This record gives sequence, structure tokens and C-alpha cells, in this order.
Amino acid sequence: MDISQSALLLLSWACMVCASNNDEYCCGKIYPDSPVLELDREFTATCVLSTRGKQETHATADDIDWMFKNYLVPKEYYTRINDSAVSMTVNITRKLESPLKCYVSMPHGLPSRIVHGMFFTVGHAPEKPENVSCIVAQSGEDLSPIMKCSWSPGSRDPILPTNYTLCGYVGLTNQICNSSSERHIGLLDFNTMPVYLSVEIWVEAKNQLRTVKSDVLTVYPEEIVKTNPPRDIEVVSEKGFPTSLLVRWNHSITWPDFELQYNIRFCAAGAHVWSEVPPNDTVGYINSFRLQYLKIYADYIVQVRCIMDTGLGYWSDWSQNVTGKTSEAIPSSRPELWRVIISPEGSHEKLVKLMWKEPIRPNGRILEYNLTIQKDGKLESFQLSSSHKAEYILEKVKSRVDVQITARNSVGVSPPSHLIVSGSYREPSPVMTVKWLTQNGSLWVLWEWTLPNPREFVLEWVSVSDGFMDWQTEPGYARNASLKGNLQPFKRYNVSVYPVVRGRPEKPQTVAAYLQQGPPSEGPSVKVTRHGKTEVELEWEPPPVDSLNGCITKYTVFYKTGGIDLPPSVTSHTLKQLSSDSEYVVHVMVSTVAGSINGSDLTFKTLKYASGEIEGIVVIVCIAFLFVTVLMVLCCIKKKEMIKKHIWPQVPDPSNSTIANWSPEFPSRPDTPKEGSLTDVSVVEVDVFEKKSLGEEDKTSLPLKKDKYLSEEHSSGIGGSSCMSSPRQSVSDSDEGDSGQTTASTVQYSSVVASGYKGQTPAPLPPTFARSESTQPLLESEDHHDDPHGCDAQRYPRNPYFRRPRTVNEGGVPPLMLHQIEIAEQSSSSLGFSAVEEGPQQATPSTEAGLSEGPAGSAPSYMPQQSGYRPQ
Repeated sequence: MDISQSALLLLSWACMVCASNNDEYCCGKIYPDSPVLELDREFTATCVLSTRGKQETHATADDIDWMFKNYLVPKEYYTRINDSAVSMTVNITRKLESPLKCYVSMPHGLPSRIVHGMFFTVGHAPEKPENVSCIVAQSGEDLSPIMKCSWSPGSRDPILPTNYTLCGYVGLTNQICNSSSERHIGLLDFNTMPVYLSVEIWVEAKNQLRTVKSDVLTVYPEEIVKTNPPRDIEVVSEKGFPTSLLVRWNHSITWPDFELQYNIRFCAAGAHVWSEVPPNDTVGYINSFRLQYLKIYADYIVQVRCIMDTGLGYWSDWSQNVTGKTSEAIPSSRPELWRVIISPEGSHEKLVKLMWKEPIRPNGRILEYNLTIQKDGKLESFQLSSSHKAEYILEKVKSRVDVQITARNSVGVSPPSHLIVSGSYREPSPVMTVKWLTQNGSLWVLWEWTLPNPREFVLEWVSVSDGFMDWQTEPGYARNASLKGNLQPFKRYNVSVYPVVRGRPEKPQTVAAYLQQGPPSEGPSVKVTRHGKTEVELEWEPPPVDSLNGCITKYTVFYKTGGIDLPPSVTSHTLKQLSSDSEYVVHVMVSTVAGSINGSDLTFKTLKYASGEIEGIVVIVCIAFLFVTVLMVLCCIKKKEMIKKHIWPQVPDPSNSTIANWSPEFPSRPDTPKEGSLTDVSVVEVDVFEKKSLGEEDKTSLPLKKDKYLSEEHSSGIGGSSCMSSPRQSVSDSDEGDSGQTTASTVQYSSVVASGYKGQTPAPLPPTFARSESTQPLLESEDHHDDPHGCDAQRYPRNPYFRRPRTVNEGGVPPLMLHQIEIAEQSSSSLGFSAVEEGPQQATPSTEAGLSEGPAGSAPSYMPQQSGYRPQ
């Protein structure tokens, strides 16, 4: 019991206490107080406030509200009747749940107060029963006293409990009604069936909402009778009538004036399609019938039923199955005969296995076979029982063999089958093409044949898995056939079609076929047969035949860039346009019409260099190196003089110098002092880079000074004589730092002519300048005059060199632009020498004294040319 029911009970109890001496409810009441509401119908309820309720609640009709459980009915469905009554009209649906309550709203925020409530159920009224029909069954030899009727109660579920009552009225006063526990079937028991009297039948359906009645059905019991099937049925074959069966039976009921008519149906044993005898063939009150045009020596199943001869009433049920077999006849077809050559091909003596099957239409049970063999001009005959294995081995067959066989049953002998066993076929095969398909669970073979038609075709199929072989024959006009052997799904069979022309098998055509195909159970295994830089060749073996489960439709090669479809005959493929020195994963998928499966993955890596590429690079490099070598050799040959000068510099030979041919107007040098006498020689050492000790005039003459004199054995360039008579260290011995700095430059020697003393008065005669045409290169000690570094203190002293004291630049001409060297005579009897040491050494006192003498006292000396030959 839920909370709403409990609250309603408490409210009812409170109202009863309040009005113990008053007939009115304490607050009000709902009218009508109906416990059952009909679905999909409008329902109107009225809530009336009692006088006491109005006094206690001080409410009016405007304060009344309606509610279904948790659903508040909107105000637009209300109708105000007076000050104390309000009605509500709604369409009843399954969403409106019990209970229904009306309550009043209290003023001053007090909780609402329930006036009255009711619990209800919903449902449909019963539909009118339709299609009332009745039947009277047979009980034993008489009619049953019980009439069975049925009707249609309608498609709608009433939800509410509904009772169905079947009623019958016989004559004027006898009415029988029987309540049925089922919705659509009922029984009426008349004790004795009122045959030849009319009976009125109807059905009543009733529930809490209403009662409905069907239309009245008037029937005569004898017109609604359903008898039992015929009794004692038997099927008999007759000798001499191999294509017919005789069917006999007894009547199921023997009432007077009750005559029946019969219906017969039959089918071959194992078949599922019945053949009925036309009703016109069984008219009359009969108890036997002959079935004709049946197969010889075949089993048939027969059933019989009956109905009133007037056609009224109902057919009886079919009788139980009764089986009969037609009688035997002479076999009407030949036995099937075939051969298999089981010896190796090319052998002179063949081993042939003969096989046969019983005739397609044996027309009885085959008892024995008569096998006749004509071999090498000899005729042999064998009587073989039907229980014997249906094969015979011919050994040492070298030439043509004629074979004939017949089959015999209890009635007679079949026509013979003839076969010629030969070791060769005629070319080409008369069979053009062979195809296959599956249909309705059977394997069909289709072929095309060139005219004329053969006597017959032999279809031979061999299982590739286990070698099982079977065969069958088809007539010569056939172009397709269904294989009738025990074929297995997912197994490959090699089906061959042999045309047999005049008993000789011709060359066959063979095709691989499947009764049912499935997806492969194993994929191909792929391998790489040839590597390349941008391509590889793949090869794979097809999966085993037992793993294919169908005919291969295609191979698909999957790798990094996608898939490639290939025909089933292809088992290798070359992947091209690959990246060099890259790794790829590839697998091959095999497909049949029923599905696909992937093979195992194979990982391979392309080569970094193509085949022969390394050899090509080596050849190209060698050729290039050879070319460069040859080119360098040619250049060396062509430029050998220049190379010679750079590698082996030309050492100047003072004896070949043209300076000895100059003709100065005064002696180029003073007389050599005699040995043992002292000469007035002042030696001055001046650092050419110590500019502070020089005057401005001397600074301009620094570029003209040679800073390196390496050997006394070299000529000074004046008159071809040496400055000192004693030998000194050579260039390579005295100066390691400048050993690599040699020159092959040629310079023009200058001739020195006498000039007047440069003093305060200009010279009376201008100096002259004579150029020598000598191409003799300068000495190394004369050429490296730009070396900014001095030799260190450990170096050997440099060769003495003629030098004149620095003089003030006269006439404003820069020392670098001098084109002649002027030498001023200081005295005719003495010549000053200056020894210059390379390096940052301090000048000796004698040198400083010489410099301090001033330009007037300086004697002219040879100045080396710094920049080599200057073109004039």
C-alpha cells in the first residue's frame, strides 16, 4: 500500500469521525465513484463540496483542483457548476494513473486539503467476436455429440479480464451455453448430435465495461462433419505392370445416406513433392484406384483422404504413409563403363583399370555383369557378380583392347556398353572450353563441343588432396551436367571432360573446380630474389592447395606506398621507384571469391649503390685523375723554363755582368791599400728603421736602402769586383729566414759618373746617367730590401756594402723617384765605407760620428736599386 492510499484511508477515517451523526461527507464527494475507466474515451467527474466542508475550509468552487496521482489537470478542463461543485472532463490514457483526487486550496498559506479521492483501473471493452465457425467430428463409427466452434476475438487486448461464452439454440426451447476458458475456441455438448436439425450458434464477450455479442450462425450438423481418414490402406504391385501400383482402402463411416469421395496423393521415396490424382478421376463411392506411369522398380509413398460426396463439410486428415514398390523389367539402359591408365606415361606396357557402374535405369536389382575383353586377337569373357568390386585390371596392354559389358537382373539383360582402350588421343581435342559453377549446393560443369555430337561424354574428377577419383557419363547431346559424386567443400577437384566417339575416348579438357569456396587459411611466403638501388624483385610460392579453399582470383602486393593487384598466374613482381638505402616491409595477400588472407611480412633494405655504380665511380675517378695527371705533365713540359726558374733560381754571375763595361770619368774605386798599411776608413752602422736618429732628408732615402747583404763572395755590382777579398758565408749558410726568398728578377744597372762636390754652391756640370743593358739578375742580398725584420744578434754579420752618408734631399725630389744616383767626391785619396748590420742593434760610436758629420762631408757611394728594373 503506497503513501497515497494510506493518506486517503486516514482522510476517510477522519471524515467518518467528524460526521458520525451526519450523512454528509466531512468535506465533499466525487461523482461518479467508478472503479473502472475505459481507455481512449472521455471521462467526466464532478467534485461537490459538502456544507460542513465549505464551513471548515471556507472554500468555493473556484478553490477546487483535480489531480491524477502526480499529474495536475489544467484549469481549461474544468467546468464550474455552482458555488460548491466543479466537473472535470479528460480523455483517459495510460499516462493517467490512479488515484484521482480533488482538493481545495487553503488561505493564509495553509496546506491544501483533499476533498475526496478514488482508485480506478483502465481497460478496453471487448470487441465483437467475428468469423464464428463450427465442426462436428467423427467418434468411432458414429458422429461425436460435441460440436467444436471457433471465432476471432479481435486484435485489441482488452486488458481487463474478459469472459467468452459459446451458446447454441436447438428447436424452440433447448438452449445450451458454455463458458470458454480460451478467447477463440469453445465446445457445445448436445449429448446426441441433432442431425438434420438446424442449430443457432453465437458468442458473448463480457468484462467490467460492457458485454458484446457476435452474429448468430445457423448450421446443420451433417453439413459440418469431418470424418476420419480411410482405413486399411494397402499398395500392391502387379506382375507384368512395372509402371503401375494398385491402391485399396475401406470406408471410414457407414451411416446410411452418408457417401464419401476420396483424394489420393503419392511421391517417390525420398522426394518432398507430392503428386495428387485429379479429383475427377476418383468420383464415386469407390474403395480402390490404380496409379499409373510410375518408374519401374521404384518405391512410392501413398496417402488417401475423404469428404462428404456433396462437397459440404471438411476433408478428413491424410492417412498414414503407405509404401509400395513397382515390379521389375528388363534393364532399359547400358552399364556405365570407363578406364584409367595407371602406368607411367611413355611405358610400352600399360596397366589399365576397367571400372563400371550399374545402368541408370536398371529396372530391377542387378544380379551379375558379363565382361568381354578382346586383346591381341583373343576373346575372353568373365561373369562377375554384382557383389564383386566393380573394377578389373588389364595388365601388359601394348595395343588396342576392345571391352564390352552387360548387366542382368531377374527379368533380362541390358544393352551392352562398348569401350576401346588406346594409348593415344587424336589432336586437337573436340572439346573447346570447360567451365564450372556452383548452384543449389551442386557443382555444375559446362562445356562446348565441335560438331558432330559424340555418343556420350565422360566426366571424370580427381581430388587434388587425396587423389580420390570418380566419374559419370552424360548423353552426347548434353552441354552441362551436375556432378553426382560425394564432393567435399573447400577441396579442389580437377574435372576432365572426355568425349567418347564410337567407343574411343578422345583428348579431354580439364579445369580446376570447387563445390564450395572459402577464404584461404594460409598466405603466401615472399622472398627477395634480386636487390637493387631503387627496385627489388619479389617471388613467392602459392599456398598449399589444401590451404587455398578456393580458386585464386588475384595476388596483392602491399608495401610502403600502397598495394598492387596481380593476376593469379603471376608469382613474382618487381617493385620499382624505391628510395635507395631505405628499409621496406612487404607482404603478399592472396584472394579468392570468398575472402583474402595476408602472408607473412618481409623486411628488406634497398642498396645504397646500384650494381656497377661503384665500379663506374672508380673508373670515372681514375679517368679524371689520369686526365689531370696528363694535363699537368703537358703543362710542366710547356712551362718548364718558368718552373725551372721558380724551383732552381738563376744565380747571377758577376763575370757576365755588363757593369764592367761602364766608362766612368773617374775611377770607380780608390786604389787598394797595400797590405800592412792602415787606411783611413770610417765604418758607420746605421739602423734603417731607427728613424729618430735620421733627419728628414734621410727618411726619404730609406726606401732606396738595401737591408740585406748576405755574402761577401757576391759582387756588389760595381765594376764587377767584390767589396772584400776574404770569403764569407754564402746565402744559404748565413740567413735561414730568407733561404726560400730568392728572385729571378732582372734589373738594369746604372753607371755612376763623377759630379762636383755638392756643397753650398751648385755643381758647375749636371750629372749624367748611363743605363746598362745587362739582364743579369740582382744578387739575393740586393733584392730583399723590404724585409722589415732585422736579423738577431746571433746571425753572421752581413757583407759590407758601399754606402754614402745620407744627405739632405735637394731640389725637393722624393728619394723613391730618383732616376739617377749622384756620388759626391769627398776626397781623391780616401773612400768611406759603411758596414750595415741587420737587426735591432745599436749604432756604433763611429757610425754615429759619421752621421753627425753632416751631408757636406759625406762621400758618394753606390746605392742599390730597390724595385728592380724600371722601364724608362
